[in-house]
Amino acid sequence: MTGPDPLPRVAVVFDFGSATPMSILASARGLAEIVFLCDRNLPHVRALFDDIRTLARVCDITGLTDDRILAAPDCAGLAGITTFSESRIARTAALAERLGLCFLDRRAAAAVTDKYTQRRLLAEAGVQHTECRVVRDPAGLDTALDTVGLPAVLKPRRGAASARTCTVHTRQEAAAQLRAFTVPGGGEFVVERLLPGDPSVAGREWADYVSVESVISHGVIRHVEVTGKFPLAPPLRETGYVVPSTLGEDMRARVLHLAGAALVALGIRHGIAHTEVKLTPDGPRIIEVNGRLGGYVADLVRRARGFDLVRAALTVALGRTGDTAATTYRRHAFQYFLTPPMDAVAVRRLDGLDDLGRVPGIRFVETFAEPGTVLDWRRGTLTYLGIVHGSAPDHPGVLRLVDLVHRTLRIEYDHPPRGAESGPA
Repeated sequence: MTGPDPLPRVAVVFDFGSATPMSILASARGLAEIVFLCDRNLPHVRALFDDIRTLARVCDITGLTDDRILAAPDCAGLAGITTFSESRIARTAALAERLGLCFLDRRAAAAVTDKYTQRRLLAEAGVQHTECRVVRDPAGLDTALDTVGLPAVLKPRRGAASARTCTVHTRQEAAAQLRAFTVPGGGEFVVERLLPGDPSVAGREWADYVSVESVISHGVIRHVEVTGKFPLAPPLRETGYVVPSTLGEDMRARVLHLAGAALVALGIRHGIAHTEVKLTPDGPRIIEVNGRLGGYVADLVRRARGFDLVRAALTVALGRTGDTAATTYRRHAFQYFLTPPMDAVAVRRLDGLDDLGRVPGIRFVETFAEPGTVLDWRRGTLTYLGIVHGSAPDHPGVLRLVDLVHRTLRIEYDHPPRGAESGPA
């Protein structure tokens, strides 16, 4: 008697990203055997390397060329390859191309990780023209602003989580922020026209943008979800998400149509996409397209409607279409980020977490900071102290729980001396 056929092997090029090793393994159960490709030169990987080895098969790719990675025994017979990390997309695309596996090709990988290239391709395809210029140093900033105009957004050409990203309203402010953001070997920046928001579209209690979570296999696009957002914290830091969004059917359809056109323009034929869309007075407009699962979105979609986006990413990596997402929402799921003010430089006090955890509707409170933790808004969204995970029967219920978060937690911060500069207002 022979045993069951072995599961196909899928490589996950691992680094900091939108899915943990445990969640990947849970989603892969019965679908694939996971082998994690781990480069210990990466701080996040180095910290988790020994733990991952106790959970799953690991291929240590530290210092290896692509040729040596593909020759490793653990990479023999791979049926799929993917990544959940923004910083590993280009390398995963190169490996997938060599192996003939389903992932972003090199052109699409460049488009989703290079904000300037992405704007150019969207314009060339007639999807959207947004003035955008590359800035390499303060000397080129004035010329870029002559074309882009003010107000504008300044951000790294490659990056994630709104790190070193802000709005600028004057040339002096733009120059000051570029100098503050620039570090040795820090790479290029782009300056692009600020898209105005219409707060009435999603509702004034919510952000004026949403994201679209899409699954693409062999060029066939399935939009799984439109994720709602809480209002941004200055300058452009995300403060959390809600599923479902508050969009009406007509606007939802317009947002999905735009997101689909953008995915086609960027040549995305395989994978998961997280497309951020601004809700402007002139209709929806692309903020940016990301060629990987959005951070924390998988948990929200799973809790709200039972669909597993991590499993969908692994299924697509195997060249399969996968299941269709159920359209019935079981609950309104949310994640709310505990975001410090821009001028906070350290946490002084963080109390009330146990009280908050006992509130009906609050699933759990995840914390990343404690008294004494140093803060810097330039890290973007990841400056948060923690995440409150919860759910409610409807959107008003979600807002009531968020209000309760503010009334329950007792948080104090240290601030810079009076007169010290902390960033844009």
